[in-house]
Amino acid sequence: MALELGEKLKAAFTENLNLKFIAFVLALLLYSLFHGAQDAQRTMTVNLVALMPPESADRVLVSPMPPSVRLTLRGSRSALDDLHSDDIGYLQIDVHLGSERRVTLDPGMVHVPPSVRVEQIDPPAIDLVWEDRVTRDVPIQVSVVGTPAPGFVVKGVPQADPPTVRVRGPKSEVLVLQHVRADSFDVSGLTEGSFPRHLAIDRPTGRVLPDLATQSVLVTAEITREVVERPFVKIPVAVVGQAKGKSQPTEVDVRLVCPPEILRALRPEQVVPKATVHSTAASGSESVAIEVNVEGCEAHTTPSSVVVRW
Repeated sequence: MALELGEKLKAAFTENLNLKFIAFVLALLLYSLFHGAQDAQRTMTVNLVALMPPESADRVLVSPMPPSVRLTLRGSRSALDDLHSDDIGYLQIDVHLGSERRVTLDPGMVHVPPSVRVEQIDPPAIDLVWEDRVTRDVPIQVSVVGTPAPGFVVKGVPQADPPTVRVRGPKSEVLVLQHVRADSFDVSGLTEGSFPRHLAIDRPTGRVLPDLATQSVLVTAEITREVVERPFVKIPVAVVGQAKGKSQPTEVDVRLVCPPEILRALRPEQVVPKATVHSTAASGSESVAIEVNVEGCEAHTTPSSVVVRW
């Protein structure tokens, strides 16, 4: 009984092998055709390309533009499996007028095979904000880094030549731009003199662009000796040229501007305001400018002149 059953099973697997193989192939083919014809859905990402206004239109887009959009596609499973991004290409929108406020993305803008349709585009529309492009000259700002040699300081601020740079961009950004920076001027170890250097101009932030012809600027820094000030109050005026001459007022205030080492060694009796009379008349009066001579110092007096009578 068991032997008979085994013979039957063996015959079931070994008899008519060719017919059985053909039936198996046909079954696979029918399954493939049925499965491939089933309706399916797939999402793909394609690049978004915008046809922008020409430069001569002086219009600039200030709202963000998505670099790509997401497509929801429907079709047969086999058609979707064979579909690649290169087959679709990109989605192009035309905004060359620079006045479009909203662009609706329509499925008809996407090129897909006839057996595939576009069910949805994400985002379905793009809102646009435009501004006029304007041109304006903006001051160049130069900062200083480092420290000059001992006893020397930077005189004023470094001067740029030209002092301004022309920029272009959206009106709202250009009109509020206060300056454009140049590279910092390094004054480390410099002594007295004038030092010109070419410094690169930094690109402003945002959508503002500097003039392409002005990539750098000539900046000059002046280095001078360090000076300090010291006041001398109510110093008697010495009249010179007339022995009997008397000044009115008889005292003046003196302010000396000197290098620190000179001022530290200066004694008050060395500060002598003089009124020199040049008239040789026996008597009279004359308005005379006050002079204070201290080597290496700059003197300022208040008042700057007195009336001498003799």
